[in-house]
Amino acid sequence: MVEIDGEGSIDGVLLDIDGVLAVSWEAIPGAAETVEWLRAQGIPFRLITNTTTHTREDLAATLRGAGIGVEGGDIVTAVVMTASYLRAHHPGATVFLLSDGDPKADLEGVELVDERADVVVIGGAGDDFSYENLNRVFRMVMDGAALVAMHRNMYWRTRDGLQLDGGAYIAGLEEATGTTAVICGKPSPTFFEEVVAMLHTTPERTAMVGDDIVNDVLGAQAVGLTGILVRTGKFMPADLERAAGKPDHVIGSIADLPRSLRPS
Repeated sequence: MVEIDGEGSIDGVLLDIDGVLAVSWEAIPGAAETVEWLRAQGIPFRLITNTTTHTREDLAATLRGAGIGVEGGDIVTAVVMTASYLRAHHPGATVFLLSDGDPKADLEGVELVDERADVVVIGGAGDDFSYENLNRVFRMVMDGAALVAMHRNMYWRTRDGLQLDGGAYIAGLEEATGTTAVICGKPSPTFFEEVVAMLHTTPERTAMVGDDIVNDVLGAQAVGLTGILVRTGKFMPADLERAAGKPDHVIGSIADLPRSLRPS
């Protein structure tokens, strides 16, 4: 058990990956050391991400290649949560998937089709987000398909700068179809609640560390977690002025987390 700057006890920690631990899969200074510090302190943690380009095992291998010692079981992705949602709420449904990368390995039990789907699932944006494919999605939803999104991130940061993400397309599809998408990744309350349960902690004694003030920090705070914003990744100073709420804490980077969490 630790305290965050002497204000309250923390039993578990959730860490975003992209922008917090790494940018374009290159480790942010201090990331590897902070993960090892959490292990040494016996603080349970999970890496949670809306990234849809990699499976959990691939993510773990990529992070290990960057020097961050994690396993697939340490990671929870929006793809995994989407598969869980589809199995629970659309059992036996046919699914059309539009996403970057190839997330099929973590969509166990989901039947993917190319047309006449019962459910449309939108993941991270990529080159496949052409007019033709988005119009296919639009027509399927207008014909009655349910609209599900792995996340609604508007953009993320790469080594080449900011890049548009799937949330921008979700917003357009919702407006065009008059449909509200079900969001399975962050900032869905269910996402945070299920990951906290994996840690065997409670929201009130769990901290979320992220670079996205809306999807990471405010989303976590909405279900009772302590929200810690890092000034790395997609963070911009204007975020603190535009957001509908404020983080509980703001730190320079993941390297500063051990100094903020002190034994109680």
